[in-house]
Amino acid sequence: MSPAPESASPVPAAATAPERAAAAVDGDEVVRLVRAAVGIPSVTPNEGPFARWVLDTMNTTGAFDDTGSAEFEPGRPNVWGSAGGPSGRSLLLAGHLDTVATEDWSQHWQGTERADPFGAHVIDGEIWGRGVADQKAGICAIVEAVSAVRRAGLRPAGTVSALFVCDEESGQPGSGVSAGIRAAAQGHSGPIPSADFAIYTEPTTSAIYTAQMGFLIADITYTGVSAYFGRPELGVDALRAGHSLLARLWDCSDELRASVPPHELLGEAFLLVTSVSAGGNIAVPGRFDLSLIRKLLPGESLDEAAEQIRSIAVEAAAAGDVDCVVEFNAARDHRVGGTPDEIAAGHPGVRALAGSIEAVTGEPARIDGAPYWSEKSFLRDLGIPSVYFAPGDISNCHTPFERLDIDELVTATRTLAHFIAEWCETTDP
Repeated sequence: MSPAPESASPVPAAATAPERAAAAVDGDEVVRLVRAAVGIPSVTPNEGPFARWVLDTMNTTGAFDDTGSAEFEPGRPNVWGSAGGPSGRSLLLAGHLDTVATEDWSQHWQGTERADPFGAHVIDGEIWGRGVADQKAGICAIVEAVSAVRRAGLRPAGTVSALFVCDEESGQPGSGVSAGIRAAAQGHSGPIPSADFAIYTEPTTSAIYTAQMGFLIADITYTGVSAYFGRPELGVDALRAGHSLLARLWDCSDELRASVPPHELLGEAFLLVTSVSAGGNIAVPGRFDLSLIRKLLPGESLDEAAEQIRSIAVEAAAAGDVDCVVEFNAARDHRVGGTPDEIAAGHPGVRALAGSIEAVTGEPARIDGAPYWSEKSFLRDLGIPSVYFAPGDISNCHTPFERLDIDELVTATRTLAHFIAEWCETTDP
């Protein structure tokens, strides 16, 4: 097991305000907060108890000048707070309160020390549990970083705002459509404050993600006519039409890879068929169902991508003489999905955050692209340039292996505290 993190770092006599803020981070406290947070289930759409804990914790620290919460649906509150004054650059720190479900976790670890997905056990210097990286670590790092600035005897000259929303994760029926941040963006349930820069704390292994992919999900249904296998001439084979559809979709994906220039940080555009089903009961298959996801790069249009998929599906259906229904059921900041987004690596906020990373770690910052879609494009639409930054590895999130390295957690929290003091500047009350 790794040694316990230092509660606070020694502060040189000539330390700058950002250095004082970073040194004031209490490593033991942020670990305690994360373990407590993991212990409160908040699977979408049941975020209420965790939201109340976050609000109580923000109030207990005394670091926020004001806090609040409001429900956008019964039992589902967004939470917010702010600190600082009006004379420096402003900053928004955001994250989501919900996690994915736990059935996979309980089944995989049954009978072991990791069996409880909310146990937050510390094993070999890592905290294990559902949501520990995605993204309760980010939320707790925000709270502790703001607290550290106050603990260092500093006050942000510019306003530091925190916003924690429900409903980011997908997978639960009737939820997971960004209803929380959409309500905030529309001025309901905690309006999003204006800010000069924002950090949304999705896990990035402490790199700065300046770009994110866009996506859409399509569900396609072909309906033919089922018939007994001995009289196939009486049926219309939806599976055969589906076979033609599959071939056309895979050709489309190959054409996308060839025709859309790859993005330096996000890679290639493509289309992935994720599930198909058809047939049963020794008969001509009268129904065929297919789901797919389309990855989009910055500069691509979701409307054009949706129309392309719809056209392919309709043409293959006509050739197979089956009825066709195409649905896009994953609306986020767009009616058919989530839009791609990118901020220049030379943006002042990115440069300042990179400087804080280097100051705290002694290593150059890593600039990369998010291999996922999350909600920073909502902030873009409000005129707030943003990045993702937080400890944790997205590749083990949504799996029974979700865990968080404690040293990375403490270092990332120190980086946030340093950045708050650097970006917003500080006064010494």
